[in-house]
Amino acid sequence: MSDLLSVALVCAGGLLAQDCSRETALDVIVAPANSPMECLMHAQTMAAQAGLPGGGDRYLKIACEHRRTERAVALRRAS
Repeated sequence: MSDLLSVALVCAGGLLAQDCSRETALDVIVAPANSPMECLMHAQTMAAQAGLPGGGDRYLKIACEHRRTERAVALRRAS
């Protein structure tokens, strides 16, 4: 299983990019990725294929995240 996730966020045009997250996005698409390059390319492709709106009142933000696993959570708590 891949440790990376491709994330495409559709955010309201009035929302600053640094404030756009999974919690504030209007729509979110997530898929696994095997490398950082694949992560960025995959998220853009997902957004294009889904016909996500962009421009004007909405914009697209692409992000790569590490998958949250029980092991990763346990390691963070231990440190």
